[in-house]
Amino acid sequence: MDADTLSKWRRTIRTILSELAAIPFPDVVDMRAKAVFDEDADVYLVVVEGWEDVCRLHGCLVHVEIKGDKVWIQQDGTEDGVASELLAAGITKEHIVLGFKSPQSRALTDFAVA
Repeated sequence: MDADTLSKWRRTIRTILSELAAIPFPDVVDMRAKAVFDEDADVYLVVVEGWEDVCRLHGCLVHVEIKGDKVWIQQDGTEDGVASELLAAGITKEHIVLGFKSPQSRALTDFAVA
């Protein structure tokens, strides 16, 4: 993959995940989201944290990685799906792997298997 494509993918992923992290939670729950980016490892996350009464809530909403010439969606807890946002930004199905699906299930999608 050329440097321009890699740079564009990184910007696209950062933009999508930053916008997701900026969406406020309803006032009934004490939650917030943070976008976490590691460009050296090409790992991009949205983590959520907060409290429900005395219970600590913490988890990974979205986990995306760039591996080789593919964008791997490792976790996607969004309503509409990160893949649709990547497609809308111009990243093709041949370059997107739904890593949260089993390899057998991936073969049944229009996206890359690996």
